[in-house]
Amino acid sequence: MDSNYCIIPRNSSVELELHQIPKSSSKLLPISSVEEDDDFPLIDAKECSPGSGSGVSGAVFNLATSIIGAGIMALPATMKVLGLVLGFVLIIVMGVLSEISVELLVRFSVMCKAVSYGDVVQSALGRPARIVSEICIIVNNAGVLVVYLIIMGDVMSGSFHHIGVFDQWLGNGFWDHRKLVVLFIVVVFLTPLCILEKIDSLSLTSAASVALAVVFVVVCCVVALIKLVEGGIEMPRMGPDFGSKKAIMDLLVVIPIMTNAYVCHFNVQPIYNELEGRSPQKMNRVGRITTVLCVVVYASTAISGYLLFGDNTESDVLTNFDKDLGIRYSSILNYIVRVGYIFHLVLVFPVIHFSLRQTVDALVFEGCGPLLENRKRSLALTMVLLGLIYLGSTMIPNIWVAFKFTGATTALSLGFIFPSLIALRLNKQGANLNLWEKLLAWLMLVLAIIVSIVGVTGNIYSLNSKSE
Repeated sequence: MDSNYCIIPRNSSVELELHQIPKSSSKLLPISSVEEDDDFPLIDAKECSPGSGSGVSGAVFNLATSIIGAGIMALPATMKVLGLVLGFVLIIVMGVLSEISVELLVRFSVMCKAVSYGDVVQSALGRPARIVSEICIIVNNAGVLVVYLIIMGDVMSGSFHHIGVFDQWLGNGFWDHRKLVVLFIVVVFLTPLCILEKIDSLSLTSAASVALAVVFVVVCCVVALIKLVEGGIEMPRMGPDFGSKKAIMDLLVVIPIMTNAYVCHFNVQPIYNELEGRSPQKMNRVGRITTVLCVVVYASTAISGYLLFGDNTESDVLTNFDKDLGIRYSSILNYIVRVGYIFHLVLVFPVIHFSLRQTVDALVFEGCGPLLENRKRSLALTMVLLGLIYLGSTMIPNIWVAFKFTGATTALSLGFIFPSLIALRLNKQGANLNLWEKLLAWLMLVLAIIVSIVGVTGNIYSLNSKSE
């Protein structure tokens, strides 16, 4: 059909004029400055900005890096508490529920035109809820980054029960001082990566970190398989142990720890914002690929780690790799596992730090303009946050303590409670959830609240028992 309309080139300008305003005051605005609606784009995003943004693979690497971090180190210990069968089932269930909550979050973020996790929370639940969610992100991410530094210090310098890599290589020396080694890592390796301003800049380091995590998993599985064939592995426990009060208390806190391993929701929106040709369907594909990858990595690590070390599995399984594994080339494999995973954590650290810095800026410097437009503020925030995280790593004794509390509080809130509340609240405003989606939202909300209450109660009881 004939039309009087024609396509306007993207790099051209249009003259906007109001009837009440004289023509002399009109202003030329570039077409590219007009914000497009994600659901009904006027121009294909790939044509609009060729080469800009990240593709599906880059988004998958960034999201997987947000998930696969220090949490993987605690999973063999959770398997020791739950047993192989229940532990394996829960790894899959938690992964599926986490992916459902991510898809709900993406759906309503697009509907509300939100640019951050806090934006969609505010649209659905109001400003006070946004402040609570941003505090949760800050506590959760800061806790995770503290855990990363604890692991780096324990592995490289050693701990009370385990020998560090530097001790095995060089003997005793100044490198035995854990705080000094961690400070060196922060200054030399982490700071240059953390000062980058866009999460898309970390796509290559994220891909390298995922590759290093896969190397860790492959080595663990191969060693476990060799020892299983040679008969060097004792029969593992299939279910939970109810034989002691300590075992029961561990059961109360182990599910929040497993929940912590899947929390990535604070990075979903930044990754979606920089996704090339973004759409909810494309982001859901990113999420599903990432979930499958993480479930495979987590299940393989948890099972092989527990098979290798049994009841001697530490809360940080990396520290178990300072002993003879009972196979050829054991010492070489030990070094590959420990040093490789330290490099993995170094590459994961800036991805988690990115969302931490963005959230702190949104909470503290609200109304001061985007952080990308103020380089000095970005650098100052980065330096302050790295300093505080370093101080935290010198005060918290081990990763199990950190994961128990963040898993039972902030991780459950960010991963399940807020997404469920957002879905249920926006459903009343015309989001039109079907019956199955409503049931899932209510199920996640109720389960998350129950697990949080039980986990916090168990943590408090454990602390009181130790103090006595």
